[in-house]
Amino acid sequence: MSQQANDEKIREHSYDGIQEFDKSLPNWWLFTLYGTIVFAIAYWVYYQKTDIGLDQHEEFDAAMAQVDEAVAKAKAEAGVLDDDTFAIMAKDPAIVAEGETIYKQTCSACHGQNREGGIGLPLNDAEWKHGSNPLAIKAIVETGVATAGMPAWGPVLGDEKVNQVVAYLVANQVN
Repeated sequence: MSQQANDEKIREHSYDGIQEFDKSLPNWWLFTLYGTIVFAIAYWVYYQKTDIGLDQHEEFDAAMAQVDEAVAKAKAEAGVLDDDTFAIMAKDPAIVAEGETIYKQTCSACHGQNREGGIGLPLNDAEWKHGSNPLAIKAIVETGVATAGMPAWGPVLGDEKVNQVVAYLVANQVN
């Protein structure tokens, strides 16, 4: 045996004739162990004992909302109009402001300045006679309802302005 082996302390017990050196664990191993313990405690406090962190269901719902919004934006950029596209348009203040201006110029004479109704039906409640989802509203604004005396605004306003009015109505719709 070398001199170094003789200077190191050997444990007194023996197993199958094998003796062990009495050495401490390496520092990198101890730091890893203690760091893992600290991380586990912090993780437990953050996710289990406080309401700071999102649980897995909330994270999933947030991720799905981002995916739905991205799909709706892609549809809007591609020119596909559906209920989701109008929901995204209704969140855009510039589109809603344009729609409000157009509404007040063309629709308020019958439906009121605040959509409270008058000659035409009120547009500030949850249920509408001819449909209250965005595509139904678009169809009504575009083609009108001849039996109710509502003119077709599609040929007068054009597709973009009709979409802006629908976005304004959707943004202010009571659910």
